[in-house]
Amino acid sequence: MPEDSIPKKSPLDVLVLAAGLGTRMKSGVAKVLHKLDGRPLIAHVCLAATALEPRNIYVVVGHQAEQVQDAVDKELGTGKASLVHQPQQHGTGDAVIAAKDALANAKSTILILSGDVPLVRAETLRGFVNKHKSSSASCTILTIRLENPTGYGRIVRDEAGAFVKIVEQKDANDEERQTREVNAGIYCFDSTKLFAALDKIQPTNSQGEYYLTDVPAILKGDGEEVALYQHSDAREVLGINTRAELAEFENLIRRRTIRRLMLEDGVTFIDPSHAYISAGAKIGRDSIIHPDVHIQGDSVLGEACEIQQGARIVNSSLGNRVAIKDHCLIVDSDIADDCAVGPFAHLRMNAKMEERAVVGNFVEVKKSQIGRGTKSMHLTYLGDATIGENTNIGAGTVTCNYDGKQKHPTVIENNVRIGSDTMLVAPVRVGEGSVTAAGSVVTEDVPPNTLVAGVPAKVKKKLTDA
Repeated sequence: MPEDSIPKKSPLDVLVLAAGLGTRMKSGVAKVLHKLDGRPLIAHVCLAATALEPRNIYVVVGHQAEQVQDAVDKELGTGKASLVHQPQQHGTGDAVIAAKDALANAKSTILILSGDVPLVRAETLRGFVNKHKSSSASCTILTIRLENPTGYGRIVRDEAGAFVKIVEQKDANDEERQTREVNAGIYCFDSTKLFAALDKIQPTNSQGEYYLTDVPAILKGDGEEVALYQHSDAREVLGINTRAELAEFENLIRRRTIRRLMLEDGVTFIDPSHAYISAGAKIGRDSIIHPDVHIQGDSVLGEACEIQQGARIVNSSLGNRVAIKDHCLIVDSDIADDCAVGPFAHLRMNAKMEERAVVGNFVEVKKSQIGRGTKSMHLTYLGDATIGENTNIGAGTVTCNYDGKQKHPTVIENNVRIGSDTMLVAPVRVGEGSVTAAGSVVTEDVPPNTLVAGVPAKVKKKLTDA
């Protein structure tokens, strides 16, 4: 049976454990809310779970429950996952017991995941669930082998290689601590048998906690079969416990992403060790990425783009042959083919540039549209503006969009020439083919094909119609 096809003899429910604070992170922020590749750890896990198309996803929350819920809803959509509250955190067994009302009578296969295992792939989980469902086991445990297993629960097998028990590091004897096969914290259970066994666990360990790891041994003692599924890639299924590990995982994802973009998508990186690219970003072939570039979120870059040193692009779309010069910041914006931006430019809040538009040195564009072939080369602020085609915006121009209470729009039509140091006091419209003289303060609409000048700007003459 192929691993990407999960048998359907029982429905699949997913339970994600995300209630702990994560004391080793040394943080006031719940561990699962720390970000990896721009997303909270819990978001990565929930996305992998969603790919399995389970009947339900439940997330056990405790510390900062509202923030965890917000993170899950933002990634999956509101209501796609159900939250289960664990009022007091007394171990992983107690976390699963908190979901008893939701799952005890579900008559399903329950896949249990930890909210701090962000690299686990849907393909791995499919194979794991497939193994469990195609066997007669009441419980299947995903295991890995580590050269240094310190801190992890050890898998104890009998002479025939069958499962005996899981023993935690602090409760293990010297012989058990030599075992290199460890529990990865990912399980499949028959729901009915899981909760029957949970009723029997006791907090007799050194931590005084209810260990979920005690359940497999209880099931085995009741005559149930417990299977082991040893996975070859330890890093994929390991959790993050410290900020040092978080940094290591961040570096791992970054290296994998850049290597994939170079080998599979034909992207050139001048210095791969100093580029920072989100795994969700897409970059077209023959694009060139210079050092210290950050491309974040779900940004999409077309073919033959060049992103020069120090630029940061966040959740934005670039067409083909776009040049982003040094030290630009582009956030939530859309840039069409053959545009140029920068250096030192800032686009934000749904800024849009049409084909062949140019934004230059120290120009800020906020919530504005710049038409085809239009240029704004120097020291300008364009906010809440709609600018037509083949227009030139002189140095020092400002759209004065805020009157102290609310924002107002500026409209500049096609083939306009805005003189240097022009102040456009919104709401205002500059008609097609018009010109503003340098230093003008435009407080009233400018008719088409006219020259205005002064403070406030007045019509000086009618220009020849184009």
